[in-house]
Amino acid sequence: MSLTDIQSQITAAETNAGRAPGAVTLIAVSKVQPNDRVAAVLDQGHRVFGENRVQEAADKWPGFRDTYGDVDVHLIGPLQTNKARQAMTLCQAIHSVDRPKLANTLARLAQEIGTCPDLFIQVNTGEEPQKAGILPQDTDAFVAQCRDLDLPVRGLMCIPPVDEEPSLHFALLAKLAKRNDLSGLSMGMSSDFASAIALGATHVRVGSAIFGARTPA
Repeated sequence: MSLTDIQSQITAAETNAGRAPGAVTLIAVSKVQPNDRVAAVLDQGHRVFGENRVQEAADKWPGFRDTYGDVDVHLIGPLQTNKARQAMTLCQAIHSVDRPKLANTLARLAQEIGTCPDLFIQVNTGEEPQKAGILPQDTDAFVAQCRDLDLPVRGLMCIPPVDEEPSLHFALLAKLAKRNDLSGLSMGMSSDFASAIALGATHVRVGSAIFGARTPA
């Protein structure tokens, strides 16, 4: 499937959901993709990409920005506190704010640097013990804590369990966001972004449907 196909499907999903054209931002998930595939998407004019690891982003995007100009990089994977400063200077958004220690670190660095990327709080909607994220019942308190730290929380993010109906988790995330007066919803991937858009997603994270499966090393 091509970038154009995905963009057309997003537009159709917006229309079907009665949402305005362009209401949804497509994050092309370029993690672990070869540079030639990333360059091909950049050549088509796309400028919003998602990375899982700070180091991979740091190795990849300064060079691409030299060639292509401004590119928005969204960190969608886990963030260690010792990588927070690098992430804040490299990325325009961080979708994986998932614990108080990280929030405190980001707040301290924001004061030092004088700026902060847009932040999304990761919610573990499936309450999976192996997965990062704030539990649903703790989300309200954590949003309040982040706001007390003057952090620019724009929305919530989730990754539904692989063996459960994703729309149930999208609906829960939307409910939590509405309750906390947050407009951003980072949810939906290659296989389920249409459902996410129907339930209010503002950012969808699509990788394999754009780039294809990663070529084994």
